[in-house]
Amino acid sequence: MTSLMHHRALITGASRGIGKATALAFAKAGIDLVLVSRSHQALAEVAAEIAPLNVDVQLFAVDLALVEQVRPQIESIVSQFPTDILVNNAGMGYTGDLLSTSLTDWQQVLALNLTSVFQCIQAVLPTMRQQQQGTIINIASIAGYQAFPGWGAYNVSKAGLISLSKTLAAEERAHGIRVVTLCPGAVNTPIWDTETVQANFDRTRMLTPETVAQTILHTALLPPGAVIEELTVMPSSGAL
Repeated sequence: MTSLMHHRALITGASRGIGKATALAFAKAGIDLVLVSRSHQALAEVAAEIAPLNVDVQLFAVDLALVEQVRPQIESIVSQFPTDILVNNAGMGYTGDLLSTSLTDWQQVLALNLTSVFQCIQAVLPTMRQQQQGTIINIASIAGYQAFPGWGAYNVSKAGLISLSKTLAAEERAHGIRVVTLCPGAVNTPIWDTETVQANFDRTRMLTPETVAQTILHTALLPPGAVIEELTVMPSSGAL
């Protein structure tokens, strides 16, 4: 799918997994990029892969877990590089039953998976309202609808993100801003290798980041008069 409009997309969590795959898919579609992640070096490696595609790529190391710093940092970025697409992809996985989940861990999951998204949204909205256009794509999860035992904090963070997206869509339609909530099933990304996730699934049965990225691209490049407000993408083998 191609678009006659020129776009610039800000993608969080862009150094690996879905974020990296989305950056590559967007670049192939001719979309300029602002890539955000904790590691500038990891972003530079992604930018090197994108270089042959001839799009403008800006890199910013931002730790979205430090939620009090997120809004001013993202505001500074978009003041330099106005964006009309925001992909809120950064997040973390977490396993543990509710009884054994510490308050510190609970707050860490909610801060990154929900509050940092809220702060990114607040940072880009004034520019999008001024432009009277924009697309905000929030990467939630089927865990926001289906309560997986042992994933309590993660389930709640994604359910909150779905509600945030729906509220945002209702508030911003009048300003020409589209909001997309994407709820993937299991995706084979490095999240499964992190210390906060203890799970043993057959990762060959999961979605690939590239499949999810193509779905994100499709929602971003719909004609301005249409929006996919919510989309669930599952592995053909079903929930794991």
